[in-house]
Amino acid sequence: MSEKENIKHVGLRVPDDLHTKLKELAEYEGRSINGEIIYLVRQAVLSFEKEHKDEKSKQ
Repeated sequence: MSEKENIKHVGLRVPDDLHTKLKELAEYEGRSINGEIIYLVRQAVLSFEKEHKDEKSKQ
């Protein structure tokens, strides 16, 4: 299975001002806008999982 087969497409609409800020942040971090969004989402998921790991183990 290739890497592309493991990638899902998500259409995302963002306000112009947020897009501008994402672009600036991505450029600062040396990432594409898509790469920056993936990085930020991963960080949010990791944070959520860390905060709620005890709840998950009770299920």
